[in-house]
Amino acid sequence: MEGEGIGRGNGVHVSGRLRLREETMKRRGNSLVYTALTVAVIALALSAWPLLKGAMKQMKMGIVLTTTEPETVFNVFRLSNHSLDAGDAVSVFLLGKGVELDHISDPKFDVQGQARTFLGKGGKILACGTCLKIRNSGGSELCPVSSMKDLYELVRGSDRVLTF
Repeated sequence: MEGEGIGRGNGVHVSGRLRLREETMKRRGNSLVYTALTVAVIALALSAWPLLKGAMKQMKMGIVLTTTEPETVFNVFRLSNHSLDAGDAVSVFLLGKGVELDHISDPKFDVQGQARTFLGKGGKILACGTCLKIRNSGGSELCPVSSMKDLYELVRGSDRVLTF
């Protein structure tokens, strides 16, 4: 009978402790579930990192330039310089009138300055040898003599090819 008295007299108190323990266990259980989910998400992110890193790889951009229009050529080299700054590789192939890059002069657009900056940052300029020959030019620093094979390799090796 003593057990009954204890149970009766402390019944509310004992059941209150049990409820408190149950709630504590639930919270701990939720905390453990949360921790396990957090660890799983971090593990998944780390395992996906090589894929994400690959998605952010350097782009190889090829540009075929066929004009001597100062504003267009100026903007081609501005884009090229920006792309180099972003970590991409850029090659510009001069074709047709584009091989006249050395002769473009315009007070509004510093084409020569942008082209030299491009070369200084590691950009590559190639110029069609046949197009230069037709214009009685032997090439220059800004218009180095190249071939159709070089153009083909530029196109084949680029992730993106732009034409202007």
